[in-house]
Amino acid sequence: MAQSKTEVVGAKPASAFKIAAKKQLPRVVTAGIAFLAMAVIAFFNVSRSLTVASFALDEYEIGQVADRTIVADRNLPGTMEYPTVVQKGEKVIKKGFVITEEAYRKLEKMANIHEYIDYRAFADSLIYLALLIVLWFFLFSKVLIGHTVHLKESIVSVIFFLAVYASAVFTRKLTFAAGSPFTLCIFMPASLFIFLIVILFGEKQAVFFTLISALGLLNASNFNITIFLYALVTGFAACRIARKLENRIQLVFAALITAMLNVVTAFLLKVIFNENFDGSGIIAFGLAINGFFSGILALGFITPLEQILNTASVFRLTDLSDLNNPIMRKMLLTASGTYNHSLMVAQLAENACKAIGANSLVARVGAYYHDMGKIEQSEYFVENQSGENKHDEINPNLSVSIIRSHVKKGVEMALSMRLPKPVIDIISEHHGNGVMQYFYQEALKSNPDAKVEDFSYFGNPPTSRESGVVMLADTVEAACRTLDKPTVPRLEKFIHTLIEGKMQAGQLKNCALTFGELTKIQDTFVSILAGYYHSRIEYPDQKDPDAPEKEKDKEKESKSEGKASKKGKADGK
Repeated sequence: MAQSKTEVVGAKPASAFKIAAKKQLPRVVTAGIAFLAMAVIAFFNVSRSLTVASFALDEYEIGQVADRTIVADRNLPGTMEYPTVVQKGEKVIKKGFVITEEAYRKLEKMANIHEYIDYRAFADSLIYLALLIVLWFFLFSKVLIGHTVHLKESIVSVIFFLAVYASAVFTRKLTFAAGSPFTLCIFMPASLFIFLIVILFGEKQAVFFTLISALGLLNASNFNITIFLYALVTGFAACRIARKLENRIQLVFAALITAMLNVVTAFLLKVIFNENFDGSGIIAFGLAINGFFSGILALGFITPLEQILNTASVFRLTDLSDLNNPIMRKMLLTASGTYNHSLMVAQLAENACKAIGANSLVARVGAYYHDMGKIEQSEYFVENQSGENKHDEINPNLSVSIIRSHVKKGVEMALSMRLPKPVIDIISEHHGNGVMQYFYQEALKSNPDAKVEDFSYFGNPPTSRESGVVMLADTVEAACRTLDKPTVPRLEKFIHTLIEGKMQAGQLKNCALTFGELTKIQDTFVSILAGYYHSRIEYPDQKDPDAPEKEKDKEKESKSEGKASKKGKADGK
């Protein structure tokens, strides 16, 4: 018996490892395919490079004392272009000896002839690229990114990297690119891909992509430090420029700034490395064109990529936040109470997310759509009722199924509209698995054995800070409408109680909100709601529209009291 228990306990870590490995399998496969593609490009690079034993030919010259011994690994017969013969096993140059003209011609032949492939340089490239894949796995992990990296993010980053790496390798083989390292930079689409990654996935992913692509370019350029620094500086600059974009037209201005920064960066690197300025005008023009067209092409590619990848980009979210879209107009007409509630929740959630540094735009859009499942049966929700409550006429269990269904319907509508996943998560998680206390208490009156599970939502507790903030905003906005005399102290106490209740119910355990952030959220809610429920001075000539009816009611009451007193006196007689 003890042995079986031990086996079960030991099986848990193994099963957990299997689950984790299964989750990472798509990324591992993607990385493997990327490595194979890079290996092919690296082989092309090495086979067309002027290297011997992984060292560049320009490191040697006639009359130089050799710092290493190079041995030929194959026979190379003489040709019309290179008549020198190289024998297998021959020491072409010897360490400590002067390089003769004949030895240099043999080195030149080995570097240029296609029959000779520097497999040592190829092996060095493979090791370097393998380490780069490991670094990619580390940087694009949940720990550093802050969320689970989706497969589409991995695939897009790999495709973009391969495009940058291949463009550098193939451009380097062109004759006109041999003069200056900045000629190579003209044809690198790194800034374009960085713009796209910032807009589609966020600044952090773009920063990591910049580092990975710069290291890849270091290998593709035969470890030219100038190209590495240029890619790193301009890439980080593009990240900072693109992070502030709020609409598509701003990409044009970002393109102009990037063009200018490309030229300035190249000029500074030329000064630092003391390079000559021959042909600098053409290079500066080419780098400016590269930066400008990076922004313009990003403007063209971003819309189809948003649709294909279905990402929560700032442009997509801005489009979804337009209240004139069909679903919001339908909500206004058929469920006006829900519409106004959603606007208020959006205001609370957006400002609270700004206070804690979360994505305020995701929270605002999620709050707009979080209750759209109420549109079909809007009359069953209290904010859309005027006097009559339909739940008074039906069984609490039926009421629960109607109320609970709005979450499922909202998710179905969101999927049909192809809303981004973070917005769908907010819709599905804004009630978590909380209990509908009102209907549960009503059910207990007729059935003391009623189960809590039957009166709970079927969702999961929020898994992101934005989702957690929307849940709190939804609860607070709805509850504060019932608060009598909502002064600041009463609001503070009431909102603190509501947030405390969500914590004790375990609704905030998965959304990574800290106690400090919850305090900031509470203060933001109090500040906004205190302004919303502020008192007004009564004007001298202001009249109560219900005053005539109240006077009639008072007259009726006084008459009925008079009749009752007369009847009492008559009975006393």
